[in-house]
Amino acid sequence: MSEGEQLIAAAREAAANAYAPYSGFSVGAALLMSDGTIMGGANFENASYGLSLCAETVATATASAAGRLADIVAVGIVGGMTGKDGIEPILPCGRCRQVLNEAAQRGKRDLAVYCSGLTGGPTEQYRLSDLLPYAFGPANLGLA
Repeated sequence: MSEGEQLIAAAREAAANAYAPYSGFSVGAALLMSDGTIMGGANFENASYGLSLCAETVATATASAAGRLADIVAVGIVGGMTGKDGIEPILPCGRCRQVLNEAAQRGKRDLAVYCSGLTGGPTEQYRLSDLLPYAFGPANLGLA
């Protein structure tokens, strides 16, 4: 199984744990770490919508809490309406691109980003730098 296939499968597993009672839109993310391990995350909504967390943010925060923010090398993302066929690739929102950029700059790498639908469909591959050109991050503050 390719790197992208592994990450999309893990992201689908993570999406099964999404807490999305308000939007009904489940998202899963899976991070490939430099040692080959995979960390996942799912979106977590809140009745106060602004407090909701995206799957990519949850997964990245999990990696950071484990002291592994700089170890992220790739991410897989899936999403779609819960209980429906979701085959259109889902790309990370702007906030998540920025969060992933923090990890990318800390690790001094351009992350591979694999995107697919919740239940199937094609997988698209990008580089984070293509999704967030001219990103602001630790390097702009002299910290990377």
